[in-house]
Amino acid sequence: MEPAELDVLGLREQLFHERVRECLICTLLFASLYILSHFVITCFKKHTDFATVEDDEDAAVDRIALSLCTFTLAVSLGALLLVPFSILANEVLLLFPHNDYIQWLNGSLIHGLWNLVFLFSNLSLVFLMPFAYFFTEAEGFAGSKKGILARVYETFVELLLLTLLVLGMVWVASAIVDEDTGSRESLYDLWEYYLPYLYSCISLFGGLLLLLCTPVGLSRMFTVTGKLLVKPRLLEDLDEQLNCTRFEEAALSHKISASPTSCWLNLSAAVLQEQSLAIQSRRLALELRRCASPWQRNLAYPLAMLCLLALTAISVLVVCFHTLELLLDDAAMPRGIQDAPLGQVSFSIFGSFGAALQVVLIFYLMVSSVVGFYSSPLFMRLLPVRQDTPMTKIIGNCVSLLVLSSALPVFSRTLGITRFDLLGDFGRFNWLGNFYIVFFYNMLFAALTTLCLVKKFTWAVRAELIRAFGLHKLPLPVTRTRQPSKLC
Repeated sequence: MEPAELDVLGLREQLFHERVRECLICTLLFASLYILSHFVITCFKKHTDFATVEDDEDAAVDRIALSLCTFTLAVSLGALLLVPFSILANEVLLLFPHNDYIQWLNGSLIHGLWNLVFLFSNLSLVFLMPFAYFFTEAEGFAGSKKGILARVYETFVELLLLTLLVLGMVWVASAIVDEDTGSRESLYDLWEYYLPYLYSCISLFGGLLLLLCTPVGLSRMFTVTGKLLVKPRLLEDLDEQLNCTRFEEAALSHKISASPTSCWLNLSAAVLQEQSLAIQSRRLALELRRCASPWQRNLAYPLAMLCLLALTAISVLVVCFHTLELLLDDAAMPRGIQDAPLGQVSFSIFGSFGAALQVVLIFYLMVSSVVGFYSSPLFMRLLPVRQDTPMTKIIGNCVSLLVLSSALPVFSRTLGITRFDLLGDFGRFNWLGNFYIVFFYNMLFAALTTLCLVKKFTWAVRAELIRAFGLHKLPLPVTRTRQPSKLC
């Protein structure tokens, strides 16, 4: 063979090995996320016994729905890790540019991960999760033979009707928003235009959901952290709480041991037993917190509060700076790229420290958005309970987490938390190029976060002042309203 043919053959062999290596890395990463997601779901899923032969069909449906939910949660974790993994990969390549052991961490791998997450997110939101819900609720059409096939047939019919409904709604919405005839005809191409446009709408909805939930979560993080950690004795009197809990437990024990024919016993024995178990668990938790070490009591809580306050302040300052930058520089607008130039320049002006801070801020905002999501009155019912969450609620939680996490790359780039541009189809969203949407999005986030934090801290200061002066022990005035007499 000639030298030119040998060079071409060597290049093809090198490309083949790189592709196989990328496939293996993606498979190992997704398998790890799938195993982790399976443990998380089984930790919250309600255990159901399928003892009889008739329950074999329900058991098969439960296993299929569980595997689909696990796949969706794994995709959610992958979408969450996209931007942090890309930022860290760029910094590692900058620190070790000539190291042969990390040359597999290249732009082709990162771009492939972004495309896979985009594809699996579309697949989960459009097909897998609706299929899991309809398949769980399906029983087969009336008059048909019962079995798995009857449920599958009913599920596919419902999915077809839902697809036609969503397709028609998106087509009508596109025709209303954009009056161009070409944009209407473009929706006839399902793969090239419809799915990215539908995912753009879902991403916009996820971005709005993050805009509303993240400020609430940032203010709620202080309360949640205060419940998990032991406060200093100046801020919390554990002895008083423990005594009150013991008195409540003793009173409930007296009620349970009393005769059922007592005139004052209004609650059933089962309800009293549940209340007694709840108070007992609360008493045990208070006793454990009382036995905490002085270091844990006097050092962990102030450090955690300072870290939360610093991260929240940095997030608000970054968003405010990015808002001003939008007015001065067009490069601050989020944009999509088709190639990831890794290992050339850092995505932060502070180098590796700034990149690490970006990663921490992204995870902090995601955790805050989840806390705010489950704290809102509209989605509070979706909060999973350990070993007591039904399958339909697990499906709802997986869909919600996928919507939030898939919008996180666009959310972090729109707010200027990171300078890493959107790869693949994530940068094809129609609303990203609208200056007014991006500008007012930043303004609303900064305003809502500041408002929630001011309300949170002013309310906390008022509560502490009332408790310090002993005003909370004063009896509340009772106003009696006179009922108008009815004339006979």
